Amino acid sequence: MAIAKRIHVLGTGVAIVRKYYNTAFILEDESSYFLVDGMGGIDILRRFDEMKLDWQKLHHAFLSHTHTDHSLGMVYVLRYVAFLMRLNQYDGDFHLYTHKVAYNKIRKVCELILDPHETRYFDDRIIFHVVEDREEKLIWNLRFHFFDIQSTKEAQFGFKAEAPDGSNLVFCGDEPICESVEEIARNADWLCAEAYCLYEEREIETPYRYHHSTVKDEAELAEKLQVKHLILWHTIDRGYPNRKKLYTKEASAYYSGDVIVPDDGEIIVLKTSGAVRAACKQHTYKSGTLKRHYSNKKGCTVKTYKVIYCAKCRYMKEQTLKSTASYSPCPH
Repeated sequence: MAIAKRIHVLGTGVAIVRKYYNTAFILEDESSYFLVDGMGGIDILRRFDEMKLDWQKLHHAFLSHTHTDHSLGMVYVLRYVAFLMRLNQYDGDFHLYTHKVAYNKIRKVCELILDPHETRYFDDRIIFHVVEDREEKLIWNLRFHFFDIQSTKEAQFGFKAEAPDGSNLVFCGDEPICESVEEIARNADWLCAEAYCLYEEREIETPYRYHHSTVKDEAELAEKLQVKHLILWHTIDRGYPNRKKLYTKEASAYYSGDVIVPDDGEIIVLKTSGAVRAACKQHTYKSGTLKRHYSNKKGCTVKTYKVIYCAKCRYMKEQTLKSTASYSPCPH
């Protein structure tokens, strides 16, 4: 079994956008959906209709954090599922996975504003699962590894979903990937990452002020972590309708893997990397030197590593830091 058949991209925008919907997506296997975040409100219901998605397939969801562009739509999801249950038009149970902070907030909001006829399904057929940092759960036939992204703004979790064949997808929320999470994302088949704006727009759009990244930042990190497929979303409106072309061009300059910059409503077919791994039954290791370039507000930092890697599949067996150099401004 692969990680999933496809991703339905509900939206790709940040909190305040007019050209895009807020970022949220659905993982689909043969007969079920796994919803990740709920967008900013009733748009989630419209997206299901516009994309002809089946509510009967939605039995699992994950809420990363309670910023309005991610959580308010989840209230509508819970309400609509309860509404369908009340009409006997929903089979089975609905499971929402989230961390303690988000659970306490979303539960409180629902109890304050939803009708008792709707909340009566809570803890019966609508089941909340409070997950801890580094906790694992088996959902579908996938092993989900939940983790705290170490947000500087709001408690926020991500996850790594791993299939029996070893293929995996990593979702890191909507902030830059911190060092403690890098090892989780290393060698990911699919990495879902936020990219607030282009690097050249950083002075105007100030992504670092809002604890976000540029396309270049995420591309460099994906190259460092040897990610196979990089999905970039959670963007501002600037660049519309040429975002796909602009973001792909910048990312490809710093990242040698597959770049996906989806539009709202796009479907991403998840091709398993299992076949690629199987082809390399025995690694052929070589030693060499690798330089990593990291952009920051003042300039950049270049780290030089001594590495041992497979010449056939690029698997990184070892990397040892040899030197670090800082530049202000960035000369590269």
